[in-house]
Amino acid sequence: MRLLITAGPTREPIDPVRFLSNRSSGRMGYALAEAAHAAGHEVILISGPVTISPPSGIQIIRVETAREMYDAVRTHLPGCTAAIFSAAVADYRPAHAATQKIKKSATTLTLELERTEDILGSVRSTFGFQGFLVGFAAETENLIPHAQDKLRRKGCDLIIANDVSQSGIGFDSLENEVTLCLPGGHSIPLPRQSKTALARELIAHISRLSSPHAPQ
Repeated sequence: MRLLITAGPTREPIDPVRFLSNRSSGRMGYALAEAAHAAGHEVILISGPVTISPPSGIQIIRVETAREMYDAVRTHLPGCTAAIFSAAVADYRPAHAATQKIKKSATTLTLELERTEDILGSVRSTFGFQGFLVGFAAETENLIPHAQDKLRRKGCDLIIANDVSQSGIGFDSLENEVTLCLPGGHSIPLPRQSKTALARELIAHISRLSSPHAPQ
């Protein structure tokens, strides 16, 4: 299987020294890339800015912004048989980034924000991807309903949902606990475990589900 994986956050510049971002460490995406490579799959990893050492034997494309990740996915997706979108892409960016550092003068600062590119939502509709499509849903409430809605809207074959309101799992953590959300309202809960162990389990599920002989 030729597999594309996105990982990490994006950074959307406010000025040359400040940016909008989120708490994603990239650990889950990198663990998935390593697990897929260990299972014998060819992996392309598109990574936002992280402090993790790059996994060996894996092609890595480094990006900063949502627009750069969108362009990298569009370039490298053709020829892939499956794609896992685990990156925490910023939903909004400043409409106009300042070319010079914004000085601290007024007591308040108003930023006009605009939507970033919908990468996962473009995979089917714009890029024409026909392979097995996996997205992530990081939620703080109504986990399964939100994940099932995202699965339908984005045309995914699988959504990996996790409740990031729980302490010790999800963003910037060594552990995670997720639920696999499948078409037809089916779900498979996976217990809390290290992201390394969870990644191996997820790759096994994805390999099975993406097989041409997998039950529908």
